[in-house]
Amino acid sequence: MSNQHRILYCHCAYAQVVPKAVKEEVLRKLSESGVAFDAVADLCEMSARRDPSLKQMAAGGEAGLKIAACFPRAVKWLFSAADATLPEQGVEILNMRVETADKVALAILGEGFGSAASPAANPSNGAAASELKELT
Repeated sequence: MSNQHRILYCHCAYAQVVPKAVKEEVLRKLSESGVAFDAVADLCEMSARRDPSLKQMAAGGEAGLKIAACFPRAVKWLFSAADATLPEQGVEILNMRVETADKVALAILGEGFGSAASPAANPSNGAAASELKELT
């Protein structure tokens, strides 16, 4: 299964409005999938700093961008506040505040990735998984 869209995962480290169990499970599933993704500590903080990487992510959204974070309106506003407006098409924002980890992971990864995946089955993602431990 080929993954053509870019994936952005927000760990919501500072506001802590996303349930811890949900964000940790989504992060685990992404890490175990072997699919490349970008993980950030906190989109709110990045927006406040007007982090230039938000512009890069928004520009790549036309090719497809899936964002695991919080309320879509908040995520759009955060990008906009950083002068990195998301495109109208090709962006899907998944709300970890109200959705289950399984539903978010399924929407990002698709049917081909189940909970049976394990780090041993995807050794190429080991470095990413160890780097993401710092987020939890």
